[in-house]
Formats: sequence, structure tokens, C-alpha cells
Amino acid sequence: MRKIIISAALIFGLSGVGQAGSKTEIATPAFDKAIAQQMISNSIQRFEISEGVSVDDAIASMQLRANMLNFKLVADLPLSEQVKSMGQDANYMRILAFCDAVIAKQMVEFDIIFAGFLPCRVAVLEDSNGKGWIVTMNMDMMLHAVDLPENLQPLAKQVRDTIYSIVDAGVNGDL
Repeated sequence: MRKIIISAALIFGLSGVGQAGSKTEIATPAFDKAIAQQMISNSIQRFEISEGVSVDDAIASMQLRANMLNFKLVADLPLSEQVKSMGQDANYMRILAFCDAVIAKQMVEFDIIFAGFLPCRVAVLEDSNGKGWIVTMNMDMMLHAVDLPENLQPLAKQVRDTIYSIVDAGVNGDL
């Protein structure tokens, strides 16, 4: 149980670091490196894109699913294109960000810490073997690490279910 509490505290910034107006290096609490590595690994989910589905098909599928579920694509960051424009080789990497602004507003009003997780980011990339992957935050970890009031619990579950549905569409190329 102690590890879960420590994990939640570090993941959600409950340690009180990063005070407003600070321009110096941010102090971090002492932690066990192995626990920190496990926390980071557990906070992210990786999904292999199905055989025969290109990264472009995965992205188109996610955009279509998000639109169908009324989640807005609020950012599209083609990072590998930027790296290539700077004269370096790069495997495909693109970050998409989806959001329901009304739910986001309510979550941030409850606890400002949620602003650090907005909007929901989904990375689409190819590894060094050309295999496509979709990577996003472990939404279940986020959902269960914070004690939300009853009125926000169904909204948080809706966000989780929507993001997972968007990711599933990408993994399977569900156009």
C-alpha cells in the first residue's frame, strides 16, 4: 500500500514541488530509483499497432473515433518531421492530444493538478524495426489514484473509456 501512495504522490505531483514563481531548479523528494522506474513504466501503456495497419491509418482511425465520441483533437505535433527539418534522421513520431474541454474544466476546478495531464496525449510512433506503436497514459492509474467526488467519477470514467476507445481504433485501424 505504501508503494501505491508513494507512486500516486510522485505521479500526480502531490509532493508540493514547483511552487508558483520559482525560477530555480525544482527540488524533488528523495525516492528509490527502482520504485521511480516502476512508477514511470506503470503510468504508461503501450499498444502494438495491428499487422497491416499503417501509422497513417492508425491516426486517421483515432481522429475519426474521437470525432464520433465528441472528443476534440486539440493538438497534433509531428515531432519526427520537426527533427528531420533540423537535419537529423528520425523514426516516425507524432503526438496527438484529445480533450473534452468541459470535463477538463471541471477536473481542474476540483484539483489544479489535473492541468498537468491535459489534454490527453496519445503518441504514435515506429520503433527501429518499423513496427507501429501507440503510447498513452495509464488512465486506470489516474482514475484510481485520486479520490474524486461522486459527481466527477462518471466523467473521469468517460474520459478513460473514450481515450481507450480512440486508442483501440488506432491499434486496429477501425476506419
